[in-house]
Amino acid sequence: MAHNARLDHRSPLVFDTHELGRRPGTLQRLTRTVPAPKDFGLKGVIGTPEGAPVELALRLEAVIEGVLVTGTARAQVKGECVRCLEPLELDLEADFQELFSYPATDDRGRGSARSEESAGDEDDEDMFFIEDGLFDLEPLLRDAVVLALPMQPVCQEDCPGLCSQCGARLADDPDHHHDAVDIRWAALQELADAMRGGEKDKTSGAEAGVDEKQEK
Repeated sequence: MAHNARLDHRSPLVFDTHELGRRPGTLQRLTRTVPAPKDFGLKGVIGTPEGAPVELALRLEAVIEGVLVTGTARAQVKGECVRCLEPLELDLEADFQELFSYPATDDRGRGSARSEESAGDEDDEDMFFIEDGLFDLEPLLRDAVVLALPMQPVCQEDCPGLCSQCGARLADDPDHHHDAVDIRWAALQELADAMRGGEKDKTSGAEAGVDEKQEK
């Protein structure tokens, strides 16, 4: 994808291709451990905490159009089980491959800004570019990690979740259950209790009236 601001070579996810050169077929292998950027994963669901280590193994290959980047990212992700809501940690491995294209060149072989027409092309929005010999891996890495993450993370495949009636964690109490009550009988029982309560009130009132007469 295109960026208007110049890339900072000091950024841990910005890589320099000058050593690789532009000769097609030239290869370079790199390993680097970088701190995870902010919101690295599925926000509110699961991801790698900001600043946690992310191990990168990269293979850079010079091709005619640019630099083909193939790599693997390894990190530990944290979240909570969607069934029982317990915290969980998973080891993540995400593979990716993308072409970072050289910028367009003018007749003198110098990099030139893309025309206003090409800058607005939808295809350019899905492309990655090399700027001054540098490329930013972060957007590609974010996409790869999101695709590798479980959309519905669970602490274990057979996690039974929570009791729908009281919220107890069923994995802690496999024999947990509640006696089933037919809601129709429950309603009748409530009605019967209410009627008995009314009768008691009437009886109490009658007894109180008798006592008052006796006192007179």
